Amino acid sequence: MTVTAATRPWPTDLVFDRAARQLTIAFDDGAHFDIPFELLRVESPSAENKGHGPNPPPPVTGKANVNVVRADPVGRYAVRISFDDGHDTGLYSWDLLYDLGRDKDERLRVYRETLAQRALRDEA
Repeated sequence: MTVTAATRPWPTDLVFDRAARQLTIAFDDGAHFDIPFELLRVESPSAENKGHGPNPPPPVTGKANVNVVRADPVGRYAVRISFDDGHDTGLYSWDLLYDLGRDKDERLRVYRETLAQRALRDEA
């Protein structure tokens, strides 16, 4: 099936719960996800996180207790999330948020395994 703008899931509700440190997002296809702020921060689509050169940057650490201080719409396709650590350059498309929600357990597992393998800690 080809995914087009008309067939891709569209968000119907975004709630940034600072007390729970998670984004609750619902889509028009019935999907509903709770995405930890930690995952949003370490998976930021910004160049800072993804790197500029041929080698991937090291994993982001120290974000276990990160919080969101602001979220601004970007057109009709994304949201810019500002975190309390000063990071605010990632644009989170609806497709990315859907993927993060759908795959959050696996992404968190891989992230934490990577930290453990590199003897890094993820503490604030």
